[in-house]
Amino acid sequence: MVRLCEWKRAFEEGSKVYCYVSNSSNSLSLRLGNAFLSMFVRFGKLGDAWYVFGKMVERDVFSWNVLISGYAKKGFFDEALCLYHRMLWVGFKPDVYTFPCVLRTCGAVPNLERGKEVHVHVIRFGFEADVDVINALITMYVKCGDLPKARLLFDKMARRDRISWNAIISGYFENGEYLEGIRLFFKMREHWFDPDLMTMTSVISACESLGNERLGREIHGYVIVTGMSADVSVCNSLIQMYFSLGCWETAEKVFDRMEWRDVVSWTAMISGYENNVLPDKALDTYRMMELHGFVPDEITLASVLSACAYLGKLDMGIKLHELAKRTGFISYIIVANTLVDMYSKCKCVDKALEVFHSIPDKDVISWTAIILGLRLNNRCFEALIFFRQMKVSLKPNSVTLVSVLSACARIGGLMCGKEIHAYALRTGMALDGFLPNALLDMYVRCGRMGPAWNQFNSQKKDVSAWNILLTGYAQRGQGKLAVEFFNRMIKSNVSPDEITFIPLLCACSKSEMVTEGLKYFNSMELKYGVTPNLKHYACVVDLLGCAGQLEEAYEFIQEMPIKPDAAIWGALLNACRIHRQVELGEFAAQRIFESDRRSVGYYVLLCNLYANSGKWDEVAKVRKMMKDNGLVIDPGCSWVEVKGKIHAFLSGDDFHPQINEINALLEGIYEKMRVAGLGGPKCDSMDGVEISKAEIFCGHSERLAVAFGLINTVPGTPIWVTKNLYMCQSCHSTIKFISKIVRREISVRDTEEFHHFKDGICSCGDVEILRKALTNTTSERN
Repeated sequence: MVRLCEWKRAFEEGSKVYCYVSNSSNSLSLRLGNAFLSMFVRFGKLGDAWYVFGKMVERDVFSWNVLISGYAKKGFFDEALCLYHRMLWVGFKPDVYTFPCVLRTCGAVPNLERGKEVHVHVIRFGFEADVDVINALITMYVKCGDLPKARLLFDKMARRDRISWNAIISGYFENGEYLEGIRLFFKMREHWFDPDLMTMTSVISACESLGNERLGREIHGYVIVTGMSADVSVCNSLIQMYFSLGCWETAEKVFDRMEWRDVVSWTAMISGYENNVLPDKALDTYRMMELHGFVPDEITLASVLSACAYLGKLDMGIKLHELAKRTGFISYIIVANTLVDMYSKCKCVDKALEVFHSIPDKDVISWTAIILGLRLNNRCFEALIFFRQMKVSLKPNSVTLVSVLSACARIGGLMCGKEIHAYALRTGMALDGFLPNALLDMYVRCGRMGPAWNQFNSQKKDVSAWNILLTGYAQRGQGKLAVEFFNRMIKSNVSPDEITFIPLLCACSKSEMVTEGLKYFNSMELKYGVTPNLKHYACVVDLLGCAGQLEEAYEFIQEMPIKPDAAIWGALLNACRIHRQVELGEFAAQRIFESDRRSVGYYVLLCNLYANSGKWDEVAKVRKMMKDNGLVIDPGCSWVEVKGKIHAFLSGDDFHPQINEINALLEGIYEKMRVAGLGGPKCDSMDGVEISKAEIFCGHSERLAVAFGLINTVPGTPIWVTKNLYMCQSCHSTIKFISKIVRREISVRDTEEFHHFKDGICSCGDVEILRKALTNTTSERN
């Protein structure tokens, strides 16, 4: 009856039988006790099994084997090994069933020393010739990473079965020795052993790991010839292999030819599309999966959520979140982590925080996802706070550090970035993955070209590293230095990629090096084999437009071999803003809003164009359009780092503890500007257009940050400020004056470029100011 309950998995009935027996007797016979032991172990009730074991008057090897196996299967490996040693202690001799279980336990820990000890027992008790025991020994050694010992055992076997071959082949694969594992697979065929499904799935996975498409296709052919292509697990492995090799169309053919599919098949397709940057196909496949009546598992949900994050499909992401709650998959950390990522990338970071806080046992990926999410949503302060909280309980990995460094770079947090650099050096992660380039990018964006060069010279100089430094020169408008650096890159035998030419062309644009910029653009494909994309065309439009060649820029757009996107028309709109060409600017704006009505930047450019020209009614219309579309302009915010701590100042901030001191200092500076004949922050020489535009689109938050830096640092200390909007003419003039009277170097990085002020002179050369003055003069003459 007990065996029937076990076979039928009838736990309730089996428990009733046990209660009846317990009430009628204080002890259990050997046969009945073993039956109860086997039943409770099968049901996973180890507490009940242990109680039965204690009540048994007599025990045999089977009793011990069942209990050891039960603890091992539930993951209690140390307890299983303790039971094995207790079994030996009380005088029981292990049998052919004992050793495979104990050896699997040693491999699962893994514990090589214990495994070797059990190997000695195998020899002592005379089981060194038993195939099942030797197979278990081979598996134990490969799990513990001792391939030479496993191979020695395999080679000495007088008789092998298919399990022996599978154990050694999969062992080589698990330890990264794919080629030797493949050789053993062919040797297995030479010895007339037919591989089974387990063999083929592991061999296909090895082809995937090797990235060998030709070998993978040959194995696929063998699968078809042997008739194993009808097995769903083999087809699933083939799908994963082809997607990993980038052959997604072949993966589709395998999937389409499958007679029967399971959840793993659909998940393999969805995750494959997502990994191959085909998110639309991933979502289409998921919809088909639902139509066929399949319920997704946690891996499916994570893959589909990643596709939603890539495409910004918030509505579908919310539905998947609800599904995860209903099915209980929300408890899987992979699903929760992907939800955090999805909400962050869909600009719902508060919802991402809600999901993050609901995760009971957060891992490194959880913390990294929320830190990156906060950075993507320009909440860099919080990102740094979360990073410090994370370090209390978990060790961040290189991906975490890259995300935090990006946040430091965004707000100019140099000291925090240096701390992370030191942490990376201490933990040995300074050369991991993209981290060296992330450090380089942080120094460049914080305006420290000296430390950036030190980092550049100490790391591997790949094309990304060259691009980052090139971007640094572009941001500073140092076109000649950018060109020199590019030539040095070519002489170093580093081939430029499509990203390289973007900062190079931008640097030429800022320095009005039109001839040089066009030369590099025209040589991209002919000389360097890089096909220009939409971003490069946008750079050329900006190059021509900023130099005042608006007609040439428009003609260039008309002659493009590809359809211009919003960014290209945006570059033309920006040029029209600079040179106050309202009619052409309106035409460019119309083209932009045909394809993109959600990007705030284009509305700001159009507002700037109208404001520059004094068309305030049109400014009001554009701002109403923004309001109707649910768009808002970010308030002006500036960050300054003082004594290793980052301070933020919003436009019109009246809540800072030192706001009275800051305002008093600024009023004193304004008075000195008036005495010097500069007229203060809103002087008579500035027209109403500039004053009103500055109030709307600048906010003057950088003045508060500079004043705070002056108050809280010793004389002569340089001040570094980062701002989220552009710097207006008034702030530019004010900070130039401050740098002269206090004899300080002040650097301000706005959205367009670096401004380095020293002795009343700015590194930008007042190019933008001169352009505006020239435009004003031209307008007055007309």
